[in-house]
Amino acid sequence: MDAIIILGAAVWPTGPSPTLRRRVAHGARLWHRGAAPMIVVCGGLGLHAPSEAAAMAALLIELGVPKDAIVQEDRSTTTYENIAMALPLLRQVEARHVLIVTDMTHAPRAALVARHFGLHPRVSTPSIKGGRKRTILRQLVRELAAYPLYAIRLKIQKSGRLD
Repeated sequence: MDAIIILGAAVWPTGPSPTLRRRVAHGARLWHRGAAPMIVVCGGLGLHAPSEAAAMAALLIELGVPKDAIVQEDRSTTTYENIAMALPLLRQVEARHVLIVTDMTHAPRAALVARHFGLHPRVSTPSIKGGRKRTILRQLVRELAAYPLYAIRLKIQKSGRLD
């Protein structure tokens, strides 16, 4: 793999959400195992500072990932924007084979978007052991609605009917 991409999740008033922490810890483990030489963290400013990307970078450094292995994309607020705004950063190092870190429920849609942009994605998801069943169910319901909507949007874009 050329790069690991960790997709954002909420930053709470008290700091990174459990979802964000879980994704970052998983991405750090992958990096330490030599899965890829760089990590792109994606996510802009939500309801609470800092940006998701900045929070992830700080956690990665705490977990022993060197600062020069981390690249921040800190403007995106959606899965589509995560990948689209990471593209210029990936192109700088000619990265096309990416390992996307996100939750299991979100993984199919993230891979769909990455393929749309010409990337060759694999997805790696952290364990949901200990995750709240209500949260996982809510994520699953959201993704069951979002995936077909994204697929239609990307198909329309590919055919040239949208910018």
